[in-house]
Amino acid sequence: MDLLYKRDGRNPAELESALGADMTRFSVRNASNTLLQAVLFILALAVGATPGCTAAEEGPAFKFTLGSYRYSDDSQGVDANLRHTSGLGNVWLGYFRLPDQDVSQWRGGWDRMFGEDVRFSPSLQLASGGFEGGSVALEAGAPWFASVGLGRTNLKPYYNLNFDPNDSYSLSAGRRDESGQLFAVQYVRDNRENPSQRHLHFVYRQPFDGGNRLTVDVLYKKGLVEDELIKRWGFTLAYDWPRFFVRLARDPKTNFTPVDAWRFSVGTRF
Repeated sequence: MDLLYKRDGRNPAELESALGADMTRFSVRNASNTLLQAVLFILALAVGATPGCTAAEEGPAFKFTLGSYRYSDDSQGVDANLRHTSGLGNVWLGYFRLPDQDVSQWRGGWDRMFGEDVRFSPSLQLASGGFEGGSVALEAGAPWFASVGLGRTNLKPYYNLNFDPNDSYSLSAGRRDESGQLFAVQYVRDNRENPSQRHLHFVYRQPFDGGNRLTVDVLYKKGLVEDELIKRWGFTLAYDWPRFFVRLARDPKTNFTPVDAWRFSVGTRF
């Protein structure tokens, strides 16, 4: 069973052929090299733009994350991600490996927020294998806020590690104060090929003295898995120190497949 593929109308066997051991190595190598060159070029520009970035001045510009994924079918995956924040926004480069399926994928992306009273946040993603995606979000209000978002991809295979549908719309509302405390509710629904797939997030973030903070994200999901309607609860727990952080997540029927997933991540800012 292919656990994490971006749903694009093909079955797991076809996707394994597209991304697994039987894929055309030359094509994937060229796509990987192109992706690496593009993201590294943007990353180099971002490093040069760091002095003009308020976020970078307030804290470390780089964030590095290592993730371990364990699935109920006994398979395991690993992921590494490097992000840089500058005046250009956030630029990131990641690599995912699923040895049991002989699958690996490079990915990279960019996002940035524009505006203050009304905030506009576009993002772009690329991945080896030809995947292209993007999203836009519009948010207004402070400390109470509301937002709406839309995501779109070219439906090429993509190992979705954030668990939410990529081709979707989202609605959010909540309260975020100056201390960093946050209460929010977010609704995400697939709006393309699998409209039955829906996620509802309840998010709470509490800052503490010394720059520490706790984040709790409770997930309720509903949708079809192999033509059967499922309803499940999941969660993400995160604790951040000024330089280090840990994350633990549980996603039942991950990406609306029959498989449950655990994710454990650790990282550092520098």
